[in-house]
Amino acid sequence: MQPVIVDIYAAQAATGIKAGALRVRLHRGTLTHHGHDHRGRTLVDLAELQPAPVTEAA
Repeated sequence: MQPVIVDIYAAQAATGIKAGALRVRLHRGTLTHHGHDHRGRTLVDLAELQPAPVTEAA
């Protein structure tokens, strides 16, 4: 599978996982850091992330 490299804000929009939570995962080593883009934004592989579960209201 080809990696889909995006910044953490695009990853947040695609998965629903907050950017701060992604930074914590990067710091803990549970998410691979793929460098920075030309604006200094952290890059991650979208394929490593699972979308946030959607909970239904009771």
